[in-house]
Amino acid sequence: MSDTRISLQNIVGKGYKEFWNFKGRYRVCKGSRASKKSKTAALNWIFRIMKYPQSNLLVIRKTFATLKDSCYTDLKWAIHRFGVDSLFECKLSPLEITYKPTGQKILFRGLDDPLKITSITVSVGCLCWLWIEEAYEIDSETDFNMLDESIRGITPEGLFKQITLTFNPWNEHHWLKKRFFDVYDDNILAMTTNYTCNEWLDESDLKLFEDMKISNPRRYQVAGLGNWGITDGLIYENFEERFFDINEVRNSGTKAVFGLDFGYTNDPSALFCGVIDAANKVLYVFDEMYEKALSNEAIAERIRSMGYGKEKITADSSEPKSIDRLRELGIYHIKGARKGKDSINNGIDFIQDFKIIIHPKCTNFMKEITNYQWDRDKSGRNINKPIDDFNHLMDAMRYAMENFMDGNTFSFD
Repeated sequence: MSDTRISLQNIVGKGYKEFWNFKGRYRVCKGSRASKKSKTAALNWIFRIMKYPQSNLLVIRKTFATLKDSCYTDLKWAIHRFGVDSLFECKLSPLEITYKPTGQKILFRGLDDPLKITSITVSVGCLCWLWIEEAYEIDSETDFNMLDESIRGITPEGLFKQITLTFNPWNEHHWLKKRFFDVYDDNILAMTTNYTCNEWLDESDLKLFEDMKISNPRRYQVAGLGNWGITDGLIYENFEERFFDINEVRNSGTKAVFGLDFGYTNDPSALFCGVIDAANKVLYVFDEMYEKALSNEAIAERIRSMGYGKEKITADSSEPKSIDRLRELGIYHIKGARKGKDSINNGIDFIQDFKIIIHPKCTNFMKEITNYQWDRDKSGRNINKPIDDFNHLMDAMRYAMENFMDGNTFSFD
């Protein structure tokens, strides 16, 4: 095998020197969008796997299904960026990456199957590293402790155990802040990065953040600068995240409801999928679609592939052409939401009477509901109007609940 010399500076870029070199137990990076934290972590893991022949990595997200299109894809990108594609085998079934010269593994697991996490073994070396991507999704510190305890035992000479967490800091009340950012510990690297350290953004990318700074300064603090989000004044407070079997909650006394909010370039198209138990005032959130840059054709295909092509869907009525097009594409039972005065607040008032049970796989719904707040006036006081942010699935939920509200003059604009 011939040696090839590369420049880490050229491949990785700037802003992450301490992150790259830290060898303590906990390496925690919260960052804004486009801060290259996930890409940098992926590059670092591939570099380390090649450097330490006894090392293995476990990659975790809250739900296993999200790993293929996030961490797995980022690690494949990192392999290609280093130009070492021939040295790695990337498999989808089972989802894993193998370093062929030694047999070291990068394994992928979701917290939705905890037994598969506690029983992991490797055939070469030891499992010494853990990467938790989108760590904000893990709302239970107990779940993190279980993961922490899985990285144990004696490591070969020259190796070290480490847990890396990367996430967007949407909520200042999350346990991550108190655990890692509000303490001083030599065994913890807690850092914040933002888009200004990403030298590969072009002028149009930077303009998005500069526009956000002016038009939505509250969001800019989190999505632009990577600061903690403040969640005082949440609109919905009676919610709980837990596993449930959709077949057990669907019965003669409940009804499935679906709502669709359209987006494209800057906002996602969002499909809300719920089951309403009107008698007991409980709303179960069991599935979601949340994706940008979807054409109407792609939306129709996504809805069909999820198994909801024949369901009654209430959509944003400000897009009548899109609704008509979806009907032409076979989503026959879609309709526009009704219109009327004070619709948003009326819909919110109605839903606030419900206990909302959220399945853990609905990660985007969970992110929105924990950040959907009342807006504030110039003096910082809450006003009776929701912020125009974190509201795509929140709007879709209101559309879906339309037929259960009294009267026929609600608007969902």
